[in-house]
Amino acid sequence: MQDDMNTTTEAGLEQAAAVTHEVLEQAGAASTKAFDTTVADMKNGMTKAASTFAASQSKFKEGVTKTMKTAEDVVAFGQGNLEAVIKSGQIWSTGWQDLSKQMASSMQASYEDAMTAFKAMTTVKSLKEAVDLQVGLARSTLEKSVAETSKYTDASMKLAEQAIAPISGRMTLAVENFSKTA
Repeated sequence: MQDDMNTTTEAGLEQAAAVTHEVLEQAGAASTKAFDTTVADMKNGMTKAASTFAASQSKFKEGVTKTMKTAEDVVAFGQGNLEAVIKSGQIWSTGWQDLSKQMASSMQASYEDAMTAFKAMTTVKSLKEAVDLQVGLARSTLEKSVAETSKYTDASMKLAEQAIAPISGRMTLAVENFSKTA
C-alpha cells in the first residue's frame, strides 16, 4: 500500500508539476503578451505625442509669423502717420509764413497810406478840405480792410485744407484697412 501511496503521491506531484508548469507557461505567455502590448502602446503614444508636438509647433510658428507681420504693418502704418503729420506741419508752416509776409506787406502799405494822408492833412487850407481828406482816408482804409480780410480768410481756409490733406489721406487709409480686417 505504501507503494500505491507513493505512486499516487508521485502521480499527484507530477500532475501538480505539470499544472504548475502549464500555469507558469501561460502566465509567462500572458506576461510577454502584456509587455509587448505595453511597448506597442507606448510606441503609438510616443508617435502621437511627437505628431501633436510637431503640429502645435507648426501652429505656434504660424502664430508668431502672423504676429510679426501684424507688428510690421502697425509700425509701417505709424510711420506713415508720422510722415503725414510732419508734412502737414511743413505745409502749415510754409503757408503761415507766406500769409504773415502778405499781412506785413499790407500793414506796411496801410502805414504808408496813413503817413501820406497825415502829410496831406498838414497842407489843407480849409476845414472842408480836411473833412473830405479824412472821409476819403476812412473810406479807402475800410474798403482795403474788407478786401484784405476776405483775401486772408480765403487764403487761411485754403491753407487749412492743404495742411489737413496728408492727415485726411491717412484717415481714409485707416478706415479702408479697418474695413478689410472687419
